[in-house]
Amino acid sequence: MSAKPDAASPCTNVCVMNEQSGYCQGCWRTLEEIAGWGRFSDARKAAILQQLHTRRRDEREQPVPSLLYPER
Repeated sequence: MSAKPDAASPCTNVCVMNEQSGYCQGCWRTLEEIAGWGRFSDARKAAILQQLHTRRRDEREQPVPSLLYPER
């Protein structure tokens, strides 16, 4: 019987951390999640994968600061 493969990493090779949210702008994981991915259980990986869509949506709904009319 063959072993079940690990959950694939959601990495997109766009490794830029957003300082405000703490998420990678490519895969939407935290530094802890990125660093620990290889040792996390399948259940923990699945839980993280389920959160990524919500994180992406929530981040995109945040207002973007205006560069044309900065606060005075």
